Amino acid sequence: MARILLLLPTRTYRAPDLLEAAHRLGVSITVASEESNVLESRNPSGYLTLDFDDREGACRKVLEFSKKYPLDAILGVDDSTVVAAAAISSALSLPSNSVKAVEISRDKLLMRDCLRSAWVPVPGFVDFSLQDDPVAVSAIIRYPCVLKPTMLSASQGVIRADGPKAFVRAWKRISAIIKATRSVPVILVETFIPGMEVALEGLLENGRLKVLSLFDKPDPLDGPYFEETIYLRPSRLPKNIQNEIISCVEKAVKALGLERGPVHAEVRVNQNGPYIIEVAARPIGGRCSKTLRFGLGISLEEVILRQALGQKLNSNWIKPDPFPSGVMMIPTPRAGTLSKVLGLDKAREVAGIVEILITAHPGQKLIPLPEGSRYLGFIFARAQTPAGVEAALRRAHRLLKIEIQPAAAKSERLVLAACKQ
Repeated sequence: MARILLLLPTRTYRAPDLLEAAHRLGVSITVASEESNVLESRNPSGYLTLDFDDREGACRKVLEFSKKYPLDAILGVDDSTVVAAAAISSALSLPSNSVKAVEISRDKLLMRDCLRSAWVPVPGFVDFSLQDDPVAVSAIIRYPCVLKPTMLSASQGVIRADGPKAFVRAWKRISAIIKATRSVPVILVETFIPGMEVALEGLLENGRLKVLSLFDKPDPLDGPYFEETIYLRPSRLPKNIQNEIISCVEKAVKALGLERGPVHAEVRVNQNGPYIIEVAARPIGGRCSKTLRFGLGISLEEVILRQALGQKLNSNWIKPDPFPSGVMMIPTPRAGTLSKVLGLDKAREVAGIVEILITAHPGQKLIPLPEGSRYLGFIFARAQTPAGVEAALRRAHRLLKIEIQPAAAKSERLVLAACKQ
């Protein structure tokens, strides 16, 4: 029986869907996390503790593990694990993207340098050290602009500034976030690109892009923060614009040197054409993959596992479900402690609603963007038209009443206090 090593951070949303897909395929799974599992001693083939930031140490540990439990594929599906997965795959001589290509895609500054050199459209950008003087920098920047860390995800620390005072405030908040998360001490400042934002989900096979879905994001993402809410498929953009977006992403993955596996791209499009915001060597985040179903009800996770095991992309089982679908990532309305979510029964009765998952639990500390990076939950819908999907998602969300106690945890108070300085 084939065995796959899944690199899954303890805070990931993805574990249930991946494990379910593996069960359907009859594949043995070893779950590697950065924190030890209480079952590791009882099931040594099923669990492994790895430091994803220590690539050499992780490679040595997996090489030793594989002598007893041979591995057929290594899979990292979160931003924090994709580089380690590529390094371990290389150490075991298993098919994978190159470590260099994944490293470049993981770092927003390296990615933009690479894409600009290849004449792929990206926002204008310049990088600064946290040691630079934000007041001095604010005087030489063109507005509006967007400030962001180079290594964080889920729009954490991404802030728009329309003038020098807003720039300095954003700089101080992002600086606090970078220090709190121990991220790279660099702030990227980009030209704000107006227009609509879309997301492309695809698979790479021998460097060729197979588009699985193009999602519209109907809510305007104009700042000052960039919290994503609704993804809709299929896209309602004209076919010629969709083709321009796909062509732009194809050029981007080629420039980055990505060759295989899942790819998730974020693209802005306006009258001047598409601009690459991000290309990640991983699938769509959170639980959003549940919006995608392929031939015979196959999930995105199953498609990814099949490809990881060397199966050819079969047009029958990657043919998208023809019914429009979508997801709302339930935003965190304010900081505090989650008490309860009311109205779930009525929201689930809304026509078109397929499922509502509340992934936060009572008593959990909630931190909204830009300091936070996690959603309260997910709402899924299907309908005859994308407009019907969007209407169902919005109506169900309106029926939810989220009760949050204002008390903040100590760690949250430290971050918020630093951001107000």
